[in-house]
Amino acid sequence: MGRFARYSVGGLAILAAAYFLLAQPERSAAPPKPASPPVVQQAEKKSKFYRINYISEVQESRTQLHNNENVITIHHSSNQTSHYMKREVTVKFKRSPSPAVLKQTLASINGWQKAHHGNIFIFKSRTMSTDQLIAYFSKRPDVQFAEPNYLLLPNVTPNDTLYPRYQWNMSAIDMENAWDITKGSENVVIAIVDTGVDLNHPEFQGKLVKGYNVLNGSDRPQDDNGHGTHVAGIIAAKTNNQQGVAGITWNNKIMPIKGIGSDGSGSSFDIAKGIIWAADHGASVINMSVGNYHPSNVLHDAIKYAFSKNVVMVAASGNDHTSQPSFPAAYPEVLSVAAVDWQGKQAEFSNFGSHIDISAPGVDIPSTYTQNHYASLSGTSMACPHVTGLAGLIRSLNPSLKNTEVMKIMRQATRDVGEPGWDQNYGYGIMDVPRALDLAGVQMQNTNRKPQPVPKQKGGFFERLKDLFM
Repeated sequence: MGRFARYSVGGLAILAAAYFLLAQPERSAAPPKPASPPVVQQAEKKSKFYRINYISEVQESRTQLHNNENVITIHHSSNQTSHYMKREVTVKFKRSPSPAVLKQTLASINGWQKAHHGNIFIFKSRTMSTDQLIAYFSKRPDVQFAEPNYLLLPNVTPNDTLYPRYQWNMSAIDMENAWDITKGSENVVIAIVDTGVDLNHPEFQGKLVKGYNVLNGSDRPQDDNGHGTHVAGIIAAKTNNQQGVAGITWNNKIMPIKGIGSDGSGSSFDIAKGIIWAADHGASVINMSVGNYHPSNVLHDAIKYAFSKNVVMVAASGNDHTSQPSFPAAYPEVLSVAAVDWQGKQAEFSNFGSHIDISAPGVDIPSTYTQNHYASLSGTSMACPHVTGLAGLIRSLNPSLKNTEVMKIMRQATRDVGEPGWDQNYGYGIMDVPRALDLAGVQMQNTNRKPQPVPKQKGGFFERLKDLFM
């Protein structure tokens, strides 16, 4: 009993130290753009490190959508909602309509064409409701499907200066042992369909391939929100460059796709278009830290297209602590990621349910931010890119693996927590990067030997903390 008491006192002391280091930021001025974070902290002279409650910002975006007269809200329950644009419809034709048919269609709906990609069109009517538009197009023999234009919202020992103090998430998934196996390959491109990336951030110089701005059709996906830049940094910020943060992969390239505007919302059509563009331009892995509680045919079509091109896709499960399936995460072609905190427990905001595949760190995750700054954000949006980065490392180590094989490895190579085996809170468990890479290497060697567990380093702070209580 005395020994347990001593361990308990020691554990409390370590927890207090952890709280002091990780949860007590120094306060400084808010960043000029794009957010107005309530709590900030300064970590370097030139760059700043902010703690931002992005989950609250997404809730504010939802409230604004609720009150927008041009948006219809679907109430799945008292807390879970989805949104689509009023008097708009997304239509997929069996083949692209001729100019004459298109002209007749616009006259029939008393409206205009807002956008199109291939044989998928968005129409807006001056007089017809969304339901009336869907009824009109669904009766036509040349139409494959018609649905609302849904809106999606975001779901949150190198020498890099912020690594030792703030990046608890890297030691939690044993990245230092993983980097001994592979640091990634620049031949494996990871696309991020999000708000874009800060193209001028020093952490991404030499790390980016040509991207796409779906919203204006340009090749400049500049981030005007911050969410996409944060996601990109978790995956592939420059590592071992004596500044900022370390990314999961040191060498993989990032393909920035801007499908979400500065307000933090993007239509299912725009997200789908970004997925297709990424698949057509060489992406091996796609990160989608976005979600909506209503399934979308146009979004699922794009995902199935990318899946058919051997792309691995990873999505955030959502931040409403509900079992309501969120899309694209709940589609079978996508790995759905839940979030855990630094103790390995389910994050209080993380969604759960039958669609969860893997869990990853998602609370107070440090990463890059706009204006050359850094920020700590929480959400399944932050858990998702950890798994995406792992997919990039696996494909770098073993390029011959199919997307289904990569997904199977990541489900198998987890640390089981919660109920034994798969469970609705953690899926198959918390990601284990060295074990996943070991499994990928075993498959590459085409042998029958069982993968040997990678020994954990015992000298780190979190390993010592784990030893006290496990």
